[in-house]
Amino acid sequence: MSPRSRWLRSPRNHITPCWKKLHELYRFPAIDVANSDLTTTQLADRTGLSAGTLRMWENRHGFPVPARLPSGHRRYSSRDVDLVREVRRLRDQGLSLPAAIDRARRQRRAPAASVFAGLRRRRPDVTPIVLPKLAILALTRAIEDEYCAHAAEGLLVGCFQRERFYRRAERRWRELARTARLAVALAEFPAARLGPGGPVELPIEPTHALSREWAVVISADSVQACLAGWEQPSPEPLPDAHRRFEVLWSFDPAVVADAIEVAVELVEPLDARVARSIATAAAAPAHPEQALQCGGVLAQRMTGYLGQLLAASPSLPGD
Repeated sequence: MSPRSRWLRSPRNHITPCWKKLHELYRFPAIDVANSDLTTTQLADRTGLSAGTLRMWENRHGFPVPARLPSGHRRYSSRDVDLVREVRRLRDQGLSLPAAIDRARRQRRAPAASVFAGLRRRRPDVTPIVLPKLAILALTRAIEDEYCAHAAEGLLVGCFQRERFYRRAERRWRELARTARLAVALAEFPAARLGPGGPVELPIEPTHALSREWAVVISADSVQACLAGWEQPSPEPLPDAHRRFEVLWSFDPAVVADAIEVAVELVEPLDARVARSIATAAAAPAHPEQALQCGGVLAQRMTGYLGQLLAASPSLPGD
């Protein structure tokens, strides 16, 4: 080892106070070496970057920030893996490296309040639109039925606001859950229900942002789609069919992957075991051609359902 390398690894050098200052600057949580067990090579393998690129990022931008063993070797955690992957995704969207790092850090410090909020922050390229409940119902049913048509085995996550809204759709969701690896419903339930025979029911508080959100996330080998919308407040009660939502929806596998990560983040405080199950039940991202084909079929199904619903009475049974 050269004299310079020995000096850099010495506990009396400037490295330790510099890392401490960096953590104070960006308000990162304290690094727990015990939970940071990935080497630079392993971090590179999990993120698709070379070890040289990671070290270059660290030297030029102070990112990622590794834990240091007494020997001076770098160690990283699973959180570092997620953060580096997020920077790569933002770079693919056209952001400069410094801008991508800054945005990823800000996203890490600010947990998502809801599925819509998390997706809006992660995917500013997906434009939200305002739709009445009838239109959202058509989109949701198209996504669910396309999943069911494929007899798919995958992940389903739904946000239903009130328990009574879920009970109206419970029969459909029990049918969807028959072949699913995992189905999770979030609403203002009085208690959790984790037993077999249907979707996992997780209660949310009336004050939670999810209590005003309509969302469905589906990830299977043959179907990947997500929809999330928050209900716009009205000065006076509206007929059920006239309620309006600001909505994001997509069948892009990358956007669906982001929606799943947001769902995991939101479910973690409610039930850590279910959150882990959501992460493991999701399907691998679809091939671009498969995703495009699925998107075309979904668009046709959505158009047909929307026409049927708009032609029918605004008061729809089972809504």
